[in-house]
Amino acid sequence: MSKGRTVSGGGRGVEVPPERVAGWFDRFGARHEGVSGTVITPSTVVVSAADGATATVEVPFAPIEDVGEWPGLRVEGLIAHLERPRLVGLVLVRLGGHSVGVASAGKVVVSRTDRHQVHGRSAAGGWSQQRFARRREGQARQSLEAAAKDVAEVLGSRVGELDAVVLGGDQRALDILRAERGLAAIFAIAESRVLDVPEPRRSVLDDAAVRAFSVEVVVRD
Repeated sequence: MSKGRTVSGGGRGVEVPPERVAGWFDRFGARHEGVSGTVITPSTVVVSAADGATATVEVPFAPIEDVGEWPGLRVEGLIAHLERPRLVGLVLVRLGGHSVGVASAGKVVVSRTDRHQVHGRSAAGGWSQQRFARRREGQARQSLEAAAKDVAEVLGSRVGELDAVVLGGDQRALDILRAERGLAAIFAIAESRVLDVPEPRRSVLDDAAVRAFSVEVVVRD
């Protein structure tokens, strides 16, 4: 099932699996009076419709080889790029939980998931609030230390085999992990997009494995 979201600056984004890309663009053309042209750069695909609408893809695992400008619809190169066999690392992190894995063809082949209790913020004031804040800070630190350890153990020895790493979860937590010197090689091959995911569990990791190999098409009318 395609996932959609509102995109900042206007437009809507829809995640489309590789096997549905051709049909999705055919339907886009049918809804917008036909396709007038396609422009492909190493990192983007822009399909323009006759009524002025556009469908833009930030190409995952860039660069794409089939670059140029053509009249009408031309996404065969994009589909071939998406269907190329790849081994992709997955790092999903939120305060209180993380799930790390390796995926191939949309399936998780190696994984590790863990949860750590991190209390929410307290509305109380004074000494109690300060003590609660220190406890929460300590829990958050332990949670992220555990996440960093699992990322290093699951992906560190395999980083030379990975084509890319796809991230998901809380941006602040991911930035803390990114600053870890021991994880530099892993984050160096991370894709720019960050998947919006709920509390990481194994089922969430399985879903992320599918999404990692999909494209997000941003439609602007």
